[in-house]
Amino acid sequence: MKIPGLRWLMIGLVFLATVINYVDRQTLAVLKKTICDDLAISDTQYGLIFAAFLIAYAISQTLSGRLYDAIGTRRGFTASIVVWSLAAMAHAVARGVGSFTACRVLLGLGEAGNWPGAAKAVGEWFPIRERALAMGIFNTGAAVGGALSPPIIAWLALHYGWRPAFVITGLLGFGWLALWLATYRVPDRHPWLTAQEHDTILEGQRPAGAQGETPEVGLGLAELLRHRQTWAIVIARFVTDPIWWLYVGWLPSYLQEARGMNLKAVGATAWLPYLAGGVGALFGGYLSGFLIRRGLSVDRARKTAMAIGALLTPAGALAVRAETPMAALSWAAIVLFGFQVWINNVQTLPSDFFPKSAIASVTGLSGTAAALASAAYVFGTGYLVDSFKAQGLSNPYTPVFVLAATLGPLGLLLLLALAGRIQPLSLQAPRR
Repeated sequence: MKIPGLRWLMIGLVFLATVINYVDRQTLAVLKKTICDDLAISDTQYGLIFAAFLIAYAISQTLSGRLYDAIGTRRGFTASIVVWSLAAMAHAVARGVGSFTACRVLLGLGEAGNWPGAAKAVGEWFPIRERALAMGIFNTGAAVGGALSPPIIAWLALHYGWRPAFVITGLLGFGWLALWLATYRVPDRHPWLTAQEHDTILEGQRPAGAQGETPEVGLGLAELLRHRQTWAIVIARFVTDPIWWLYVGWLPSYLQEARGMNLKAVGATAWLPYLAGGVGALFGGYLSGFLIRRGLSVDRARKTAMAIGALLTPAGALAVRAETPMAALSWAAIVLFGFQVWINNVQTLPSDFFPKSAIASVTGLSGTAAALASAAYVFGTGYLVDSFKAQGLSNPYTPVFVLAATLGPLGLLLLLALAGRIQPLSLQAPRR
């Protein structure tokens, strides 16, 4: 049996995994006020729990990147989703800060593999001209998962309680795993792949042995860190990823505490910014591919798309000053739309610069840097919100959202200064 367009089915599976990934991680964020009130957890303690997740996520990004490059995408995704699904379900028996922290650490260790694994799958299955769009499709999974989480999780919690909500959402991963194991193979080994699509996938890819390089030989971390392009991706994500995690971890709480919305209202409206993020991911992927098809170089196309996205993120400074909750949500939607346009193209850069054998490793390195910065930011958010509440500040979230509004333009400037021209690097296989 041959299936035309099989690569789109492969990225569809990765998209679905990403949706589940975000539903599992957002369960705590959506239920934050309910759980914190029930178990007497402070904002600072919640920030610590969230930071613990991101620190584990940071460590696992690099480890997962190396793991996926070593054992392959199919087995790598299998390991990741088993760990994170079990960890998600374990939240149902958590009793306090310590047990929630342990569950979040395990969740972070498992969920981190989704991103280097997805980047590797894109590098395996898509020609260069389609990679940004493929990245956009799987990145849309994060936004779709974020959009689906508030109504689904709020409904589950209101009807069954917050503990069963964790069990039900955690079970989703095992259904996905059955589809994955039945379907995913690398192109050279997939019996459903047509010869025509195989040729399409190879379009524009560097041939084995080009310029002295052996693409399938893994490059060590020390070798990767010698290149400024690696540092450009790492630093850009270190600076800008806290924008996304601020909205992922704190937006539902902000709407309830600063805007007076109840859990039902949050479930009915908080999906809007995440849906906008999904549109941004698709638009960002489409835009750079469209510009390449119109004759622009990969360098100019990627940089144009990244600039558009990064320069929309300062809208967050207006969100916290908006007069109504819906106006605040609209400004937040612009932020997440812009962020996803930006990050979708940044995450394409490892496959633009490096061979397939290094894509997951570079993606993992940048993900580690991004998660460490985000951990510091979300913990700082909890500490500052508690402090500002004690001082009687009317909107204790304003300073952290205003600071986040500066990070997109700063990350763009740093990436443009460090990356140089976006094109495949001439790399030598490591000496034995």
